[in-house]
Amino acid sequence: MTSVLVLATVAGITDGDRPSWFAAWTARADQLGALGDEWRAAGNLPGARWAYLAASEACARALNAVDGLPPEQGDAVLLPTFRRGRGYWDAMIDASDGRFVRVDVPYEGSTLPGYLLRPDATGAARPTLVMTNGSDGPLSSLWASGVSDAHDRGWNVFVYDGPGQQSMLFERNVPFRPDWEAVLTPVVDALVARPDVDANALTAYAVSQGGYWLPRALAFEHRIVAAVADGGVVDVSTSWMAYLPPEMVQLLDSGQKDLFNRYMQQGASDPAVERTFAFRARPYGVDDPYELFTAVRQYQLRDVAGHIRTPLLILDPADEQFWPGQADQLAGLLTAPHEVVRFSVKDGANWHCEPLARRQAVQRMLGWLAARLVA
Repeated sequence: MTSVLVLATVAGITDGDRPSWFAAWTARADQLGALGDEWRAAGNLPGARWAYLAASEACARALNAVDGLPPEQGDAVLLPTFRRGRGYWDAMIDASDGRFVRVDVPYEGSTLPGYLLRPDATGAARPTLVMTNGSDGPLSSLWASGVSDAHDRGWNVFVYDGPGQQSMLFERNVPFRPDWEAVLTPVVDALVARPDVDANALTAYAVSQGGYWLPRALAFEHRIVAAVADGGVVDVSTSWMAYLPPEMVQLLDSGQKDLFNRYMQQGASDPAVERTFAFRARPYGVDDPYELFTAVRQYQLRDVAGHIRTPLLILDPADEQFWPGQADQLAGLLTAPHEVVRFSVKDGANWHCEPLARRQAVQRMLGWLAARLVA
């Protein structure tokens, strides 16, 4: 979606009003989806693909406001809004002239929804970048994080929903899991069996909380030639534990579940905070506060990072909000070849996942991966 379109949409939003945000982005999604339909009917497939992708992205932006809506409204609109956005994404797939294909990955008696986004429809075996999202990222967000630029290099890109992500959470109620090798290995199995994937030229990228999941999987899955963590996450729980006073941490450490939960209940007085906490807790599939914090503490790499063999690039932006300092911590645990790349304030590339410098980050990581493919 263009910057002008984003600014035009934001201009109609009342500052600090979540329902206003939701309404503005929902209306924009509908407008863009209708435009996609119009252009597809007229045979303008490139235009239709752009409009459908932008409509899907607009729905994802609308979903960002759901945890701030009144509970009954948020619960009512979450699944329909997600399905509308995924419908626009699927419409883009269908308007690709065969370039983009659905790939259902066999997973524990079911499947993970995946999409192989190819630069053309020839079916030629190509290097393939596997992209793993963060905790709540939509598939559309990965387009600007590497899909388009990887196509410029003649690469395939594979994107998917893993446990706790998007369709797996909203439609199937399948929660996160810490052992992401159980996810990435079936993905790799599905890809290397395809004639349009060069099995010897698989690379991987993961963003946000994916900076934990991908390194965790790489400790066990060794068919990836090179990988990028944007950024590095050694311990997911620190972004949760930072909000607990020392006395609460002691209760957690000593297993005093009832007392911990009682104090948590006493502190739950702000409805907005309660809704945000519930929204963030939902992907873990745990309601009980003590069990939730205990579960989140399992998401750490200290015990397995030394088993990683894959060369790893770790992106480290200044002013990292969620896991500051963990890029260097991850590097310190690695025995595999690795590099930490800093992103600075002076380049406008600070904050979590370099939000204002995505092209800079993408070019750095794709260039690094390309060098490892020919090494």
